Amino acid sequence: MARGGKRPGAGRKPGTVSEATRRRKEVAEKALAEGVSPLHVMLTTMRALWSQAVDDAGNVVNMGKAMQANIVAKDAAPFLHPKLSAVDANIDMGGISINITPEDAEL
Repeated sequence: MARGGKRPGAGRKPGTVSEATRRRKEVAEKALAEGVSPLHVMLTTMRALWSQAVDDAGNVVNMGKAMQANIVAKDAAPFLHPKLSAVDANIDMGGISINITPEDAEL
C-alpha cells in the first residue's frame, strides 16, 4: 500500500476549472453583459463623490466627500495601475557579470 508521495493520475487535471471559479466567471460575465462591472461602479461612485467635493474651480469644498472619493479611488487603483513585480536582473557587460535581486535594490 502506498504511503504518500506523488501518485500517477492523482489530483486535478491541468486546465480543469473549479466549481467556485466557474461560478465566479459566470457572475462576472453576466455583469459585463449587463454593462456593469465592479470597476465601473467604483469609478462612477468616485466621480460622483469628487464632483460633490469640489467647486467649479477645482477647489475642495467638502472634505468628507473628498475623503470618500479618495477611499474609492484607492480601491479602484489596482485595477488601473497594477503593482510592478520584483524580478532578478542578470546583466553581462563585456565579461563583467552583475546579478541584482529585489533584496539588493532599495525602493
